[in-house]
Amino acid sequence: MENDGVNSFLRSRKMEGLFCTRPTQDSAECSQKIIVSRNESACKTLTGSWYVNNDGWISFMISWARIIACFVSMMVTTFIWALIMAVLVPWPCQRIRQGNIYGHVTGRMLMWILGNPITIEGTEYANERAIYISNHASPIDIFLIMWLTPTGTVGIAKKEIIWYPLFGQLYVLASHLRIDRSNPTAAIESMKEAANAVVKNNLSLIIFPEGTRSENGRLLPFKKGFVHLALQTRRPIVPMLLTGTHMAWRKGSLHVRPAPLTVRYLPPIRTDDWTADRIDDYVSMVHDIYVKHLPESQRPLGVEINRPT
Repeated sequence: MENDGVNSFLRSRKMEGLFCTRPTQDSAECSQKIIVSRNESACKTLTGSWYVNNDGWISFMISWARIIACFVSMMVTTFIWALIMAVLVPWPCQRIRQGNIYGHVTGRMLMWILGNPITIEGTEYANERAIYISNHASPIDIFLIMWLTPTGTVGIAKKEIIWYPLFGQLYVLASHLRIDRSNPTAAIESMKEAANAVVKNNLSLIIFPEGTRSENGRLLPFKKGFVHLALQTRRPIVPMLLTGTHMAWRKGSLHVRPAPLTVRYLPPIRTDDWTADRIDDYVSMVHDIYVKHLPESQRPLGVEINRPT
């Protein structure tokens, strides 16, 4: 199967009304037109972008319809790819690639159903063999990560994911990695196994360094796992900054709002010369990069810093 051709098709810049991905002035203009055209009585969000903040019953009904459509669509694609994965059981590398294709198809489809305007920046860094990291504040983050991580990428999740109906079993079939977070010793061993698999099969990784989802969109402290993986694989780290997702789908809510979203890839952080005695320094350095580039509403409380120009 020509995965490059499939991925090129899946990442094509169609549906310009929803997905403005060129990191140029045209992209900003496109996003602005979409947002302003939704309603003249727009409300300004904490992210600094404009969108309609309508909590009326019609908005709730539309939101529920979108969520149901997402669930049904995801179940259909998950079932289809579960059958494909079952056939490919003897070939783990092919299962990884098929798992990525599943993510590209399903993630893009779910974002299309939700209808949020999206701007994607820094796509020149989106095809590195690297450890991709991302802040995490909404279920939408999962959909974006599924869609935008390159082919040949595996994720790391808690071992309990296997109990998620159908999706958890597909996660395992796709040869993604699981760790036992309740046992530090087992977690460290799982990280070593993950690093060995990444190097052996020339893979990339995607991980949420906060370790859990932020309740209010503000950046949480980073765990050390991504640095341990970098030390063992010598892969560069590519930060992915997600903004607006916490406004679009808040934790504990079933109301999806039309907030504009931005995905921004930052330049890779080389790890060739990193040493094990400076793990805490590296964690702080990468966390500070996020703090500098996130909007004020998503920075940790009490942190004030001039935004980069």
